[in-house]
Amino acid sequence: MKAESTPQEPRAEASPVPLEPTAVNTESVPSVPPELAGGWKLAWNDEFDSPAGSSPVDTRWTYDLGGQGWGNQEWEYYTKDPGNVATDGKGLLVITAKPADPADGQKCWYGACSYTSARILTKGKYEFTYGRVEARLKLPYGQGIWPAFWMLGSNIASVGWPACGEIDIMENIGREPKTVHGTVHGSGYSGANGISFSTGLPDGKDFKDDFHIFALEWEQEELRWYVDGKLYATVNKSQFSEAKPWRFDHPHFILLNLAVGGGWPGYPDDSTSFPQQYLVDYVRVYQK
Repeated sequence: MKAESTPQEPRAEASPVPLEPTAVNTESVPSVPPELAGGWKLAWNDEFDSPAGSSPVDTRWTYDLGGQGWGNQEWEYYTKDPGNVATDGKGLLVITAKPADPADGQKCWYGACSYTSARILTKGKYEFTYGRVEARLKLPYGQGIWPAFWMLGSNIASVGWPACGEIDIMENIGREPKTVHGTVHGSGYSGANGISFSTGLPDGKDFKDDFHIFALEWEQEELRWYVDGKLYATVNKSQFSEAKPWRFDHPHFILLNLAVGGGWPGYPDDSTSFPQQYLVDYVRVYQK
C-alpha cells in the first residue's frame, strides 16, 4: 500500500563498496525467452548483468530520493548510493537496507534518519499500457521490513495519487515471511481500502528462503496475479463503478523498493537484523 511517487532534489552521496549478498540459490536461469505462451512477446527487460558495484542502467531506471516518509511514515532515507543499490557481478541487483551513518547528516521526517535504502523506477524511461510484467526475486525478512514490486500511472504528476492508479504486483511485510500480497489502488479504493489479495507457497516455506517469480498479466479488461506460474487472484473491469473507477487503461511505470517501517509493516525491533537485502534477478515485460 504505497503512496504517490514524490520527486526529491538529489543530494551528494558517498560511494562505499556495496555489501556482498548473503548466500542464496543462484542456479542459472534460462536465457530470456522471446515469447511466452498466450502470445506474450518480450518488449522490455533488465537482467542486471553489469559488473559488480554498478548502478542500475540509467537508460532504464531512475531514483526516488529522500526521507519524508513516502505517505506511510517510513523510517528509511532513499539514496542512489551503491551501498544501497548495485549489481553484484553475478546477475543480481541488490537493494540493501541498513542503519544510516549519522555522519552523513541525512534528515528524515522524524529527525536524523535511522536507515538508508533504495527505490528505483522506470518513470520517464519506460512506461507502457497492458502487458505481462514479471520479476524473479528473493525477499528480505524481519519485523518492519517491506519490499515491493509495483506500478504507478504515469499521469501521477497531473492527476495525483490514487487517481493515477497503482498496481502492487508483490508486497511483503517481513513479519509475515510466508505471505505476499497483490493489490490495486484507485479513486475510492486506496490505502487500507485497496482491493487486495494474498497467497503463500504450496509447501508452506518462507519467501525469504529462495527466489520466486512474481508476475502480473494486465489486459484491457482484467488483471491477473501469479506466483511461480500459479494464478492466485483476478480483478475484472466489470467489478468497478463510477464511484470506484477502473484506473488501469493508460501507461504505468515500474518500481522496486525496500522500505523500513511504516503504518502497515510496523517498525524494526530487537528481533530485526541488518543489513537486509532484496535480490532482483530480472525484470521483464511482455506484450501481445
